[in-house]
Amino acid sequence: VATAWFNALSGTFPRGEAFFIQAVKAHRDGVSPALAEQIRAFIVQEVNHTREHVAFNRIASDAGYDMSHIDRHVEEQMALLDGRPAILDLASTMALEHYTAMMAHEFLSSPNHLRNADPEAAALWKWHAIEEIEHKAVAYDTWLHATRGWSRWKRWKVKSLMMLAITQKFIAHRINDTLHLLAQDGLAGPAVKWRLFVFLVASPGVLRRIFPDWVRYFLPGFHPWNKDDRALIARAEAELQARAG
Repeated sequence: VATAWFNALSGTFPRGEAFFIQAVKAHRDGVSPALAEQIRAFIVQEVNHTREHVAFNRIASDAGYDMSHIDRHVEEQMALLDGRPAILDLASTMALEHYTAMMAHEFLSSPNHLRNADPEAAALWKWHAIEEIEHKAVAYDTWLHATRGWSRWKRWKVKSLMMLAITQKFIAHRINDTLHLLAQDGLAGPAVKWRLFVFLVASPGVLRRIFPDWVRYFLPGFHPWNKDDRALIARAEAELQARAG
């Protein structure tokens, strides 16, 4: 179940990361020099994530899993966004970046999430999580710049409605993708769905554990760095360096 869940996440990243890059780039004109540098670093990191997850997904495909349905579904969902205002793409990116940051925090703070994982796969997810925490505020700060002429009410309303829409789609699609991958191993039916529910909500329970931070997204005055978890970065980097020898 854990392998299928992580593979389902990875299947979305190549197209997803490209979408994030374009959404942020579309609103970088006129930002401060400091934010411009953060956006540049964000783009570099997202390009690297795309490269590594393309390779990761190829390994899953070589192992016999059909990953194409995930990529195809993401492509179809993005096609539905054509023609909408670019600011909504940024709002979507901001919400999804909050999801990646919340899960990154979990993957680095609790060893249960990657327990018994292949060492190379675990290293990839830890490296990705480090960088998601490093740039977790870039899309949000770009949003604050892009909507600087909006009222606080309008800004809160749009970002909150977008998070609700993203949450419904993100969780439903990732669960469906995971079940599809499990079915390729001959695992299907109510018992398998229950095992996935337990995995996501009980133990290790990533969806349960990120819920408090999900709620904080809706609070007035929210900012990603209100929760400073950079200590997790240093600890994870030390672990990766020790593993590298």
